[in-house]
Amino acid sequence: GRSVRSFQSNLHSPHYSKHHTQATHHMLDQKYIGQAKCMLQKVGSWNFDIFLFERLSNGNSLVDLTFHLFSEYGLIKLFRLDLLKLRRFLVIVQEAYHSENPYHNALHAADVTQAMYCYLQEPQLSESLTSCDILLGLLAAATHDLDHPGVNQTFLINTNHYLASLYQNTSVLENHHWKSAVSLLRESGLLSHFPSEDRQCLETRLGSLILATDISRQNEYLSEFRTRLDRAELHMNNSQDRHFILQMALKCADICNPCRPWHLCKLWSHKVTEEFFNQGDIERRLNLDVSILCDRNSNSVAKIQIGFISFVVEPLFVEWARFSDTPLSHVMLGHMTSNKFNWTHLPQKDLRGTTQICFCLCTVNHDHLGHAHHSMNQHYSCPCYYE
Repeated sequence: GRSVRSFQSNLHSPHYSKHHTQATHHMLDQKYIGQAKCMLQKVGSWNFDIFLFERLSNGNSLVDLTFHLFSEYGLIKLFRLDLLKLRRFLVIVQEAYHSENPYHNALHAADVTQAMYCYLQEPQLSESLTSCDILLGLLAAATHDLDHPGVNQTFLINTNHYLASLYQNTSVLENHHWKSAVSLLRESGLLSHFPSEDRQCLETRLGSLILATDISRQNEYLSEFRTRLDRAELHMNNSQDRHFILQMALKCADICNPCRPWHLCKLWSHKVTEEFFNQGDIERRLNLDVSILCDRNSNSVAKIQIGFISFVVEPLFVEWARFSDTPLSHVMLGHMTSNKFNWTHLPQKDLRGTTQICFCLCTVNHDHLGHAHHSMNQHYSCPCYYE
């Protein structure tokens, strides 16, 4: 703060000159770069403020954070990665995100990558994951929403978008993110020195991780996770089980915003709601039915978040805490509970609209108290899912 103030006072000083300004800019840049590096020393902290890091890294949070984690884990040396190719790959990944999207942009990818790192550091994972697992986990986190158009799958299907046709209306966005990631990996030549069989295997496993983030398949993954925990069937010395846990970790990282401290949770919530409402505005202009979460006239940030936490976040993180019963899991559940309380107790003007929002991905009727009654005989992907 002091550097900025001193810079502003310099602007109004009688000695102001272009040369002086350039020198001050350089000094400020160096100071911010130093602060960004300093922040990376605490990259494993759940309180890590990715918004601050984005400012300090001059909008390069995804590149700088991911590069740092590759170094931290020794992946560069281990997999003989070319430093320039790695940097170039991360830059083209960052640029392939749409900065005009309020939520699904490179900053969200950086946030998910930082969360993924926190999970990779948990004892259950850190004691059993191989270097290849870690490489995949970080790559998947960084690329999981690559080239996201800022609208959801339902919109792409309803507007007959070519991607919906290409992927036959199934995990349309996730398939696109995966294929885009593979395309950039090949374009950068980052893994060109790998034997082709190993490279293909890595690309396939990367796809399997990214496809797990399809929220319309949430119940499928959650019930499998719950069943395997109930039966104590998860063995971390088994590569398939480790891969399944990586899928669950990425799913957690992708929707962990409500488990962050309130000031971060609130920022993300406003960003994702803005993106939803933008989609609703486009749907209205195109004379389409406005998607349930996207109508700014009947929804609020608080209302959307309460439904999202209740139906999507809480069930997943409760099971994750069963798997990884650690201080971090307790902190996340604590934040989630207090954040839900905060959203519930905001002034009524922030909770406009009367209908309960269903995030449960199946047929639901709600009674006057907002309790969900599930009709078990007619399951379908509820149109109100969060992407």
